Amino acid sequence: MSDARIDRLEERLAWLERHVTEQDKVMLEQSRRLDRALAELRLLRERAASGASATPETPADERPPHY
Repeated sequence: MSDARIDRLEERLAWLERHVTEQDKVMLEQSRRLDRALAELRLLRERAASGASATPETPADERPPHY
C-alpha cells in the first residue's frame, strides 16, 4: 500500500476511535440519567401505593387565610 493510503486509513481509524469514545461517554451519562429517573419513578409509585401525597391536603371546608 502507498504511504498516502496508509495515512488516510490511520486518520480514519483515529477519527473512529475518538467517535467511539465520545459515544461511550454519552451512553454512560444516559444510563446514569435513566437510573435516576427509574429510582424517582419507583419512589413515586411507592408513595402513590401508600396513599401519601406530594402536597399536604387541606380540608374542603377550611377557608384560605386571605378571606
